[in-house]
Amino acid sequence: MTVDDWMEQIALYQGNGYPLSGGNGWSQNSESLPTDFDGYIQTAYKASGVVFACLRDRMLIFSEARFQFQQMRSGRSGDLFGTKELEVLEKPWPSGQTGDLLSRAIQQADLTGNHYAVRDGRRIRWLRPDWVEIILTAPPSEAVECDVAGYLYKPGNTQDRDLWKLYPVDGSQGRIAHWAPIPDPEALYRGMSPLTPVMREIMADKSATLHKGKFYENAATPALSVSFKETVTAAQFKEFMEIMDANHAGVNNAYSTLYLGGGADVTPLTYDLRQLDFKATQGAGETRIAAALGIHPVVVGLSEGMQGSSLNAGNFRQSRDAFGDTKMRPYWRSLCAAYENLVSVPDNARLWYDDRDIAFLQDDVEQLAVIQTQEATTITKLIQDGYTPESILEAVKKHDWSILKHTGLYSVQLQPPMPNGQQVEPTAGPQNSGAKPTPLQKKLHKAAKKAAPAAPPKPVTPPKA
Repeated sequence: MTVDDWMEQIALYQGNGYPLSGGNGWSQNSESLPTDFDGYIQTAYKASGVVFACLRDRMLIFSEARFQFQQMRSGRSGDLFGTKELEVLEKPWPSGQTGDLLSRAIQQADLTGNHYAVRDGRRIRWLRPDWVEIILTAPPSEAVECDVAGYLYKPGNTQDRDLWKLYPVDGSQGRIAHWAPIPDPEALYRGMSPLTPVMREIMADKSATLHKGKFYENAATPALSVSFKETVTAAQFKEFMEIMDANHAGVNNAYSTLYLGGGADVTPLTYDLRQLDFKATQGAGETRIAAALGIHPVVVGLSEGMQGSSLNAGNFRQSRDAFGDTKMRPYWRSLCAAYENLVSVPDNARLWYDDRDIAFLQDDVEQLAVIQTQEATTITKLIQDGYTPESILEAVKKHDWSILKHTGLYSVQLQPPMPNGQQVEPTAGPQNSGAKPTPLQKKLHKAAKKAAPAAPPKPVTPPKA
């Protein structure tokens, strides 16, 4: 099927006959990135140390998760399990692992807001986001029903249609997954980069860094104004500038003695040493960038996160837990929902993530000991209240109290009454043989006697004639 044939089918989607307008025939029926992928890479990722540090830490933590299937029972989550179907996600390409796939996914989502992955047999191929167009069934401005018909991949944004690749949503040309964790409010299905709202902060931080570098390039001294009392020619002025820059510009010439002649007069310009306090100006910008990316400055190690109460162990733990609970886990959840298009999910299950081996999210030893002590107390109390040990362990492990099963016995009555009217005789301990029954033993004896079924009446033998 050619591109034109496929687009004609989209135009007749559900018999509605949506018009395909625009210079290339479908520009109003598609959603593509409003900014260039290279622009974010060159101006932010590769040019800003703060942006790189935040995105790097997000990528390193996000890539530690693993894919599993999770049982679903009556809308509630169950145990995690794996099948051979997950092998394509565990080894997405030769010499690649799950962590490599997750690194690519969040890196592209952070820079462009979108990540596209295609299953090609027993491997996964990721598509560069700025070369993908989301083809819709109708122009969003002209129709209420506007769904995704497929994805059009144009390598290098080439206009050669022979090089384009079509990926319809029906999977006829291969399974494709689209992950957009932050929806773009100006589009229906396209995502938005978290860097978009803070591009001004990024540029301001780069400008401050450049300003600081220029100070040291100019010998780390205040700017000078040089004037001549006598008239000089343009050639003499140019020669004087070259000699002065060669002898006094640059860090290596800082604080050197300045020698002048020929009627030159030097005046230091007004200079405020507080301009060197870049920590105050850049620190606020760094915090705003980290906030937009959802990671606390103390986790990244930014300047404002390395002072005051932020360094307390409790505050760091809260920052770490908040990052994992409110940022990473929603990202893992939404990625699993997108990747379900790439694998065959078993019945009554869903594709899910396993974060149990991520060291960053693990509780420290002290906190783990406190949790285990509380769980042990809970288990003991539930056993005393008559619940089965098996159901207690499962309920505590899964934090689901609906799993608890009761024995029907309470308090000390943890043994069933004796059948057939048999009586429970009090037993004496090894050191008080022959002693009188204790109140507890009397209570057990009375409860067993009361619970025992009444003996059937003896048959009456009629008298002999």
